[in-house]
Amino acid sequence: MKLAIIKYNAGNIQSVSFALERLNVDFVITDNPEEIKNADKVIFPGVGEASTTMTYIHAKKLDQLIVNLKQPVLGICLGMQLMCKHSEENNTTCLGIFDEPVKRFIPKDNLKVPHMGWNELSITKNSWLDVALENQHVYFVHSYYVPVNDHTSAVTQYINPFSASLQKDNFYAVQFHPEKSAEAGVTVLQSFLSL
Repeated sequence: MKLAIIKYNAGNIQSVSFALERLNVDFVITDNPEEIKNADKVIFPGVGEASTTMTYIHAKKLDQLIVNLKQPVLGICLGMQLMCKHSEENNTTCLGIFDEPVKRFIPKDNLKVPHMGWNELSITKNSWLDVALENQHVYFVHSYYVPVNDHTSAVTQYINPFSASLQKDNFYAVQFHPEKSAEAGVTVLQSFLSL
């Protein structure tokens, strides 16, 4: 299996790489459209800010490439948010794979923003995620979230319920960081790799 990690100004490519190395997965980190198109699976990682990242993606002409990919694609954190329609982060138009908004958390009841730390997953019916992940804790770092919607495949509660995972056609996404989520994260990556 050949896996491509989309290269852009994202902060967590290194930790995703280490996680895949531990799983003995062959991968390439690339912004080359041909390499991405010809990969068996694609990971769209992300730590960063929505508008600068979308500017980079447009400049590299990766926006049309990503939305037209036919193989399984996994968005992580900002990668998931950029797969949505629009982000409140600097009023950014995103890729629109998921016709959903990305909203900013509004702090409440001493719950701080950004949301940082370990929180529990609640797996939805017909989720692409392994049912063994029900009530497991995974690691989040984010200030923006996708509301629960028809494409939600896992829910987490922080300030309000939000989508911890999404799925539509060949596009899969997680708001948390599987590469930093210990054994639960390994299970998530294995779920994706076995698609």
